[in-house]
Amino acid sequence: MSLIVQKFGGSSVADAERVFNVAKIVTDTYKKGNQVVVVVSAQGDTTDDLIEKANEINPNASKREKDMLLAAGEQISISLLAMAIEKLGYPVVSLLGWQAGFQTSSAYTSARIKKVRTDRISKELDKKNIVVVAGFQGLNKYEDVTTLGRGGSDTSAVAIAAAMNADLCQIFTDVKGVYTADPRKVENAKMLKSISYDEMLELATLGAQVLNNRSVEMAKKYNIELEVLSSFTNTPGTIVKEAAKMEKMLISGVAKDTDVARISVLGVPDEPGLAFKMFSRLSAKKINIDIILQSIGRDGTKDISFTVAKDNAKEAAEVMEDYINTVGGKSVSIDEKVAKISIVGAGMESHAGVATKMFEALYDAHINIRMISTSEIKVSVLIDEDKADAAVKAIHSKFFDED
Repeated sequence: MSLIVQKFGGSSVADAERVFNVAKIVTDTYKKGNQVVVVVSAQGDTTDDLIEKANEINPNASKREKDMLLAAGEQISISLLAMAIEKLGYPVVSLLGWQAGFQTSSAYTSARIKKVRTDRISKELDKKNIVVVAGFQGLNKYEDVTTLGRGGSDTSAVAIAAAMNADLCQIFTDVKGVYTADPRKVENAKMLKSISYDEMLELATLGAQVLNNRSVEMAKKYNIELEVLSSFTNTPGTIVKEAAKMEKMLISGVAKDTDVARISVLGVPDEPGLAFKMFSRLSAKKINIDIILQSIGRDGTKDISFTVAKDNAKEAAEVMEDYINTVGGKSVSIDEKVAKISIVGAGMESHAGVATKMFEALYDAHINIRMISTSEIKVSVLIDEDKADAAVKAIHSKFFDED
């Protein structure tokens, strides 16, 4: 008998027909003699609809009250799925995040899981119940409901798998697995049989929307084998596991991220500690910096550009305006019409010329590179946003069609 954790996203339970489809997948797993814990997201666009309702009432509502509202989406999903499983004739119980033992930090709307007390889940499994858990939510030390941020249900599922030493954690989505590029944008995108934690983490962080990056971090930390597969097709998916067992591929995928803005700070004094003085101010505001470009000093000044998430662009620019008002500088500007395109692959470490091949693809497609960032297993470039899809197709074709 195996313990299997299965997670289903919002598109998998969007309507009654899909809820019953999920119920069949779950009960088929249960019929094979497995213990099954199911983690479910809110139906379809429910979370977005709830956010819209909140904005109609109070656009400046506290994050605590937003969490109280947003947590309702998963409560609807778990109860409906439990009802469907009941109708199929199987024992089931649904649990909210706090009932399932999720203890979180107090950062409303973006809480972190501190611990999962699995006593209740274990008791229900001992009763031979299928346990359906609301993802994305937990309870903080003040006994307030919290949510984990976008993609939090993936993290909930992996956390349960880790806490209970599950044999497998399956993440069901609307695609068959992890692809070399978004199959909805690139016709010849290839599905991977397997991918390493590190490669998957980079892809998730760089814009691939198959898995939440925090869930991959947790899976790697606790060595939880993940399978990404479709809830709409009865076919094996992509296994995410340790790199030692991976096939040796040059790159594993091409990712696009349009949730990015470029901040340019021009004419700041060229002095020791410049970068520290600038970026420590952003760090104090919890603003994460990604790609950084610094010019060669001239006339005692330097220009520095960096990227942040679009939601942080306005605040980052205000912090930099305050900085140049203090130490001197010409101007601060924001450019939100940019996109970050990245290639990821563990095979890049032992192959020369990977970045050159990427740059050649962009050159052939007449796409200008504005910034570049590299690491052992990734190369990222910043380009104009309207060229993003063309860039992904050109790079994917260069690496996968020519090979």
